Amino acid sequence: MESVQEVVEKLSPLERKIVPFLNLPIEKIKEKTGLDDTSLLRALKFLEAKGLLKISIEKARIIELGTNGIYYKKNHLPERNLLTLIENKKAIHLEEAEKASKLTDNEFKVSLGVLKSKAMIELKNGKIMLTASKEEITKKSQLALQNLKKRKDIIEIQERSVVTFTLTELGKKIAGKEISSDSIEEVTSEIIKTWKRGKKFRRYDVNSEVPVLYGGKKHFVNKTIEKGRRIWLDMGFKEMRSTYTQTSFWNFDALFTAQDHPVRELHDTFFIKDLKGQLPENKLVSKVKQSHEKGSSGSKGWQYVWDENEAKKIVLRTHTTCLSAKTLASLDIKKDLPAKFFAIGKCFRNETIDWSHGFEFNQTEGIVVDKNANFRNLLGYLQEFAKKMGFTKIRIQPAYFPYTEPSVEGAVWHEGRKEWVEVLAAGIFRPEVTEPLLGEPIPVLAWGPGFDRLMLLAHNMNDIRKIYENDLKDLRNKKVLI
Repeated sequence: MESVQEVVEKLSPLERKIVPFLNLPIEKIKEKTGLDDTSLLRALKFLEAKGLLKISIEKARIIELGTNGIYYKKNHLPERNLLTLIENKKAIHLEEAEKASKLTDNEFKVSLGVLKSKAMIELKNGKIMLTASKEEITKKSQLALQNLKKRKDIIEIQERSVVTFTLTELGKKIAGKEISSDSIEEVTSEIIKTWKRGKKFRRYDVNSEVPVLYGGKKHFVNKTIEKGRRIWLDMGFKEMRSTYTQTSFWNFDALFTAQDHPVRELHDTFFIKDLKGQLPENKLVSKVKQSHEKGSSGSKGWQYVWDENEAKKIVLRTHTTCLSAKTLASLDIKKDLPAKFFAIGKCFRNETIDWSHGFEFNQTEGIVVDKNANFRNLLGYLQEFAKKMGFTKIRIQPAYFPYTEPSVEGAVWHEGRKEWVEVLAAGIFRPEVTEPLLGEPIPVLAWGPGFDRLMLLAHNMNDIRKIYENDLKDLRNKKVLI
């Protein structure tokens, strides 16, 4: 154990200021030192770390009078004044009571309501009748605090922390003493210039806790998106970007989604009202129309009359796959292949919100256009991306999507929820998609993981809604993905 002298040599100016008054209650220490609550508590914590005292913090409920409470304390509650008036007369006309009570119109109405709710009066034939006995009035008046809690203009109930402390044996030896020190607190240029032998520095306890400093950093959502973007770029992909609004042609038709498919209804998709978009060149539109009506590469299509007006409807993009369709239509297969592209961006769907769904969410998109691409390549890309995002337990299983065949779903294990969470949707684009856009049914590997779900899992969160709550304490403690 340290000696008294060793402890004294460690005391900071703030601590030395309160040591002479440690035998007094906290309020008296504040009065003697002139310190504010924060500075005083900081000094006490420093002394506690040095083993001089033990701090105790308890919650206390403090009842304070509001503006009206101060007034009513002097002049009584309006219902008390009205009740006194009625007690004296047993029954009184409403108009006479309002005038005699000298209450405002609002106070009179409130008082009537309060007394009626306590079954102390009743209104009958335009009169106020007293119905409670003196004993009942006394008993019900004693329950006033419960009713006053609801009237915040009268009383305010606040929770406050009450701080007390007890001195240790070491603290008792130092408390009450005036402690002066000529030790040097910090090195300045002036001290260096005038340095003399024999000067001492105050002892510093390098094991003491110091205030936590939170440096500025990017929001973890943006940081995680940057990580996803960096993974794709490191794997040799080029980024695709476009606007949030798209024509139904690019969002649905170019991806061989039938015009009567439920996903194109209002309950799934957000449409921009009374607005039509421009379709691309006629040659491409004709190929997509042909693919829908009669098929391509030997398929039969959807066997219906394709409507150009339906394709012109503007939507908030429901996936980033519309960017893949646009990119494929822009490629020159004689010069640009093989090619790899990705996107990470916002999508919008009319979803019922729960722990894993939101109506606004981020998706990451990827396509590989290569005549030699195959299903094993697709699985390799999915697994590599998931591993680089930090997931080791990955499950891939067959699935169905309108514009890919074969199709797969990928899930990763959520340790917090102890369940598999679907995050990957992938497949090889059908010829009905690739032939109109590329001119040939070239293999195109495609995937569209829900990036917000990946983000949820990467940060060990249990509810997708918490991603955008922006709780400052939670944000400070979020890990930075490298």
